[in-house]
Amino acid sequence: MAADEISPDNAAQQTFWTEGPGLNWVTLREELDTLHADLSELVLAAAAPRPGERVIDLGCGAGATTLALAEAVGPDGHVTGLDVSSTLLEVARTRAAGLEGLRPEFIHTDVQVWEPEQPADLCMSRMGVMFFADPVAAFANILRFLRPGGRLAFICWRAREENPWFDLPMKVAVDHLGPAAPGDPDAPGPMAFRDPERVRGILASAGFADIAMETVAAELRLPRGMKAADLATRVGPAVRHMRDMGATEAQAQAIQDGIHTAFAPFEASEGAKVPARMNLVTARRP
Repeated sequence: MAADEISPDNAAQQTFWTEGPGLNWVTLREELDTLHADLSELVLAAAAPRPGERVIDLGCGAGATTLALAEAVGPDGHVTGLDVSSTLLEVARTRAAGLEGLRPEFIHTDVQVWEPEQPADLCMSRMGVMFFADPVAAFANILRFLRPGGRLAFICWRAREENPWFDLPMKVAVDHLGPAAPGDPDAPGPMAFRDPERVRGILASAGFADIAMETVAAELRLPRGMKAADLATRVGPAVRHMRDMGATEAQAQAIQDGIHTAFAPFEASEGAKVPARMNLVTARRP
């Protein structure tokens, strides 16, 4: 499938990340890059991009990790960022235009079905691979992106209960609005890859070898002067729950106040730091 074509299976994800809620990630790109900086450092260290390599950034979003990869591989290498969101890719291309001597490529496409022109040495993702309608098919396709011996590295969230960034706002929202309707816990979403054994099974079924899983502790860091609750009430599960439940203005204000209280222990003069627990995953094409 060519660039700009999206599998019908993942059309809902394209809509989410291109319009509506996904636009918040465009507006808040600098704050979110700061928030996820520690996660970027962890997955980049695991990926270990080398000068001259060809690299694909899976679910690259606004391009922060793509630019970091481009700096690592240098002018003799090549980096391609893939994403279903055309609006986030516009931001990524603008940011990349300011680089000297480094020209990462950005393609609007669906990783589950895209076909590269040349094989890559490395595929990497910072929290961009948990949203496929068919994860085995998606990773089987990613396997084809890589040359024999090519590497895969990605980082993803563990369970909501292990991550206050998700857990605290959602608890406050549920207290005011009631629980969400039951759903498939493994459906595409931030926590879909919380179970290491499920991820291992997906990668093995897709054909990957040397699969390694590590639980890592990380910090979500907010810019100085920005409170955690201010960001958590603009992106994340509480926002979606308020939208799904049709929260009134009064309920939304009460939830925001409750989230401020819940995050108070993490606030500091130099900026909030919220603990996180992640799955760091590496594998190889045989």
